[in-house]
Amino acid sequence: PISPQTGEPVQALLRRLRALQGERAEAYRLLEQGHRAYLSSAPHYDFPRYRQLVHEITVAFNSISREVLSIAGRLQDELARPDLAQHLSRLQEREQEKLQLVSEGPGVVSIRSRRLIKTIEAISEILQDLKYDSEEAE
Repeated sequence: PISPQTGEPVQALLRRLRALQGERAEAYRLLEQGHRAYLSSAPHYDFPRYRQLVHEITVAFNSISREVLSIAGRLQDELARPDLAQHLSRLQEREQEKLQLVSEGPGVVSIRSRRLIKTIEAISEILQDLKYDSEEAE
């Protein structure tokens, strides 16, 4: 049972979470774009520029992660929604796994690609569960 006093704050936090997921997607896009540009600069690779991009993306991911964890804490402690907080914890674990898979260097691509696809599917499933479970807060 959700009281009218907590429904709107929950929805506001979930809107912020959706915005953060959008920022995360944009950061992945920029990382991929930067990696392609780096590879295309052969044989005179511009490593300092690429290293700076990776640093900026890492800072962005860290900031997003801290804010998602803060949202999870508020859902748990202030808004009595441990179910939603648990979804955010699971989301963070999968996003961390995804980032590790994306940032790994060349290797056994087919195995890594399958793991990445499974991780992305798990992220989508968590976001669907979060959406379903949060609809009762409206």
